Amino acid sequence: MSAALFAALAGCAGVIPASTQAQPSSSPYIAPPPPQQQQAQATRQMPARGPSSQLESTITALGRDFSGEVGIAVRDIDEGWTVSWNGDRFLPQQSVSKTWVQMAMLDAVDRGEMSLDREVRVGPEHAVVFHQPLLSRANNGGFQASIRYLFEQAMTRSDNLANDRILWLTGGPDAVRAFFQRNNLEGLRFGPGERELQAGIAGLTWQESMSRGRNFYSARSSLAADTRQEAMRRYLADPVDGATANGIVNAFARLVRGELLSPESTRLMLSTMRASHTGPQRLRGGVPDGWQFGHKTGTGQNLNGLVAGYNDVGIVTTPDGHNYAVAVMIGNTRVGIPERQQLMQRVMGQVVSHHLRRRYELFTAGINTSGDSN
Repeated sequence: MSAALFAALAGCAGVIPASTQAQPSSSPYIAPPPPQQQQAQATRQMPARGPSSQLESTITALGRDFSGEVGIAVRDIDEGWTVSWNGDRFLPQQSVSKTWVQMAMLDAVDRGEMSLDREVRVGPEHAVVFHQPLLSRANNGGFQASIRYLFEQAMTRSDNLANDRILWLTGGPDAVRAFFQRNNLEGLRFGPGERELQAGIAGLTWQESMSRGRNFYSARSSLAADTRQEAMRRYLADPVDGATANGIVNAFARLVRGELLSPESTRLMLSTMRASHTGPQRLRGGVPDGWQFGHKTGTGQNLNGLVAGYNDVGIVTTPDGHNYAVAVMIGNTRVGIPERQQLMQRVMGQVVSHHLRRRYELFTAGINTSGDSN
């Protein structure tokens, strides 16, 4: 067994029943059975594939006990099973939807319709709303940027301006929906674009002047409380940008398997997701050292303490190369940020515990999980 697996099992003490721990023995040596018999015994002792009952029950409890509406899904990409709570409910994506914009763009690159090296102008006319770190440069006379640079800013810093620029260069919302349709991706919607989406959630009709200064905030604050509440109610009841937790983890599984993009674009998408700077205390806060994690966060508007969308979705890869897709979509809640982050970290913690338990079971059954030959 490899040193890496020894280390992983050592960290598993909290999830391995005490009765299974190895005990010193004074029994006399007994020769092992013939190889054929060893193989038969290993076959009989091979743990069943699929999620553990502990993972299923804990994910259910985490979702049920959370104060707010949440969808949770965990998919073992290599084995093909999924555990979920409220996994087929469409919930607000917010910036999670940047994932699909960028995948649609990379699909266009794969088909020869776009180039990552193409330089485009980014100016004040491309401003949107909310988080857009590139806006100061855009407002200072504008600048030239490659598609690759805008892609990186959208995925690693969740820059709304960068994402919106790529969205319309790719063909707008219809291009993203066409990407879903071509690939038979279910459980995913795409809204009208950042400007119209956020205006609608607030109860406004988008006007170009809203992208300048704090005009959007002023227009929103001038609305009657009833107007804003009704707009929020409509959005939460049937989010135009909604996605299901099951739909997201299924799409991620297909991405990892290379079914959605070319090998080069798949590698670029996954490596860029791993370089994300957002949400360090969401799902990433539950990822152990030595595990790889790529993800996309999403955060919606807050109306009098009611948050419409607080999400993290991603792909975690274990040190022994096993892949899981994880989605936690908090559709609405009034609990504070620490409680939301704690839920996400607990979900990730259950994925980690499940994997280590399963590797221990395989080890005790005599199955090599490290890929080493000695």
